[in-house]
Amino acid sequence: MQYVAPIGIGVLYALLMSLVHEPHRRRLNAVMVAGAGAAYLSGGGLGGWEFAFTALLAYVAFRGLESWTFIGVGWLLHTVWDVVHHLKGNPIIPFAHTSSLGCAICDPVIALWCLRGGPSLIVLVRGRSRGPGRGPERSRATMTP
Repeated sequence: MQYVAPIGIGVLYALLMSLVHEPHRRRLNAVMVAGAGAAYLSGGGLGGWEFAFTALLAYVAFRGLESWTFIGVGWLLHTVWDVVHHLKGNPIIPFAHTSSLGCAICDPVIALWCLRGGPSLIVLVRGRSRGPGRGPERSRATMTP
């Protein structure tokens, strides 16, 4: 469960974010990755490197205001930081020893969604349930009277 739950949390994150319409979805995700960059500051497990990482992710998040790719890269950078903290630093949740490991599993799920352009998973599921040629992606050329 320790390995499966973080994947579910990542999918749930993408589903909930799908309720936010573009361009607000992209901008909100940029803010979220900036916040993730500061998640370890209070633990201070890696000293001054915590500030350097926060500054790096703040820059990446700023670029993410206009780019899903930067947001995805930000989540991948946070994944690396999670692994470092799991092995050498303090956990992201002080009383949960494996919380950084869980975050390192969850973050790539979010990153993959972001690197695909942060599509609305709700629209994708609705389109598939209608079958081919029945969803909103159907072009006028394929429509028959």
